[in-house]
Amino acid sequence: MTDSTHVPALSRTERTILELLAQDEAFGLELVERSKGALKRGTVYVTLARMQEKGYVESRTEPLPAGAIGLPRRVYRPTAYGVRVLDAWAMAARALRGVRPQEA
Repeated sequence: MTDSTHVPALSRTERTILELLAQDEAFGLELVERSKGALKRGTVYVTLARMQEKGYVESRTEPLPAGAIGLPRRVYRPTAYGVRVLDAWAMAARALRGVRPQEA
């Protein structure tokens, strides 16, 4: 049974990726470049794979141009669910802005 009040987990890296993909679909190294240092080359593809398993992003393989060699690039974009998760986290962040835990 699924708890309908459960808020999906979203790491800082996942949030950064969803924010970037909300602007435009991209491949992994493009996300690293666009993040201006927030994303690292060694973790972006691992994180994207995990996000795809969670249903936050989907991907497609870009066809290789004629005469090109190597592997085709995988292009990622957020799913509708991923956008909703990002929106929920943004709303929570706005609601909690300036709120501090009470000291005991």
